Amino acid sequence: MSALVPVILSGGSGTRLWPLSRELYPKQLLPLVGKGTMLQETLARIDGVADVSAPIVVCNESHRFLVAEQLREPLHIKGSILLEPVGRNTAPAVAIAALAAIAANKGDAPVLLVLPADHVIRDLEAFRAAVAIGRAAAESGKLVTFGVVPRTPETGYGYIRRADGSGTSFPVEQFVEKPDLATAKQYVSSGKYYWNSGMFMFKADVFLKELQALAPQMHAACVQAMQTSKPDLDFIRLPVKEFGAIPSDSIDYAVMEKTKHAVVVPLDAGWSDVGSWSALHEAIPGDEFGNVQSGDVLTSDTHGCYLQSTSRLVAVVGLVDHVVVETKDAVLVAPKNRVQDVKLLVNELKKQNRYETSLHREVFRPWGSYDSIDNGERFQVKRLSVKPGASMSLQLHHHRAEHWIVVSGTARITRNEETFLLEENESTYIPLGAKHRIENPGKIQLEIIEVQSGSYLGEDDIVRFEDRYGREGEKG
Repeated sequence: MSALVPVILSGGSGTRLWPLSRELYPKQLLPLVGKGTMLQETLARIDGVADVSAPIVVCNESHRFLVAEQLREPLHIKGSILLEPVGRNTAPAVAIAALAAIAANKGDAPVLLVLPADHVIRDLEAFRAAVAIGRAAAESGKLVTFGVVPRTPETGYGYIRRADGSGTSFPVEQFVEKPDLATAKQYVSSGKYYWNSGMFMFKADVFLKELQALAPQMHAACVQAMQTSKPDLDFIRLPVKEFGAIPSDSIDYAVMEKTKHAVVVPLDAGWSDVGSWSALHEAIPGDEFGNVQSGDVLTSDTHGCYLQSTSRLVAVVGLVDHVVVETKDAVLVAPKNRVQDVKLLVNELKKQNRYETSLHREVFRPWGSYDSIDNGERFQVKRLSVKPGASMSLQLHHHRAEHWIVVSGTARITRNEETFLLEENESTYIPLGAKHRIENPGKIQLEIIEVQSGSYLGEDDIVRFEDRYGREGEKG
């Protein structure tokens, strides 16, 4: 039996779950349903699959430290992380992962289990049983897709029509686009249609052979990109020029809809792609009034709502079937039947060059995070949180000076040629142009209040000289 390598696709931006999900901190990296993030829940889900190897995670280069941290804590997973410098959809992502898996297995082709990082699956036993069926089909040379047994006539999903037959897997007769409601009702009543889950299983060499036959230009470009990739810390960095030259296409359009070797394995396991606020509401059990509440929320005469607070009290009166989501810097209010239009708001924010599309007020870095708690003309106040043993880069700023006050923990400070410790309630000053660094030599979190002053306070006013995370030359 071939090795089984999970391939986790973690490249999406999740704009339909704005303002919680943002480009630099998307939904798959958030704990939306369980205690772990959606990426962590996906990785934990594979634990019970028999004879599984270390995973390959394909992610956006800008998410690399968040992904690496979530693999380490609390899962202690040592998988490969492939960094996409630009998005090229799912077909190139899977092809690159297939090439990497064959190389890691010294030329042998493992079976790949391709899973998006942002799905919810409630029935793990049913999921693992379907994977076992898919594995047997993949070993025989089939390209497997998992079709979700539809609960309702959804118009937001594509569908898969299976051919007639009996058994545990069926030949794929047709992939169909998202239908209107009347058509969706016909699909569900026929018993021959499944929701297209976006999960797949096949041998790496079989997929690459089909890709080469059906999309030769894409195959050649993926091979070229993989051949010029470079290891970087815990990552495999794909080159901007070569990867950017790959044609962008989904695995469905590029391969699965054209191949003659596709089979569908029915999956009835409480699946959801959590593609909108209404889908998230359905994925979480509600209270006696049908409300799902998270955070500091107070309600009166409110029914069928999704209500989330992250930083302050949210009080709701008389709402029915609405979504209210509060973050530190944005609030969304929408009827549940209009949540698909959240992406229109995100597009408008992008047109206005608003930072809220990509960043939260609290921004995460490999050393910890910073939260911009106040700002005005020529000043900005941040709360820095530095993890035990972590260190910022040695850097300087051309346009701002900084005051640091230690709130808790111990800081080791570098200022030009000086190195000294600061304890709680102690402070120091970093003049404009001085080389500086903060390290946390202790075993508890280091919290610092930073007051910046100067003519320009943007995050791109950073010149890095040394950085243990390989960010020399990067801005921000």
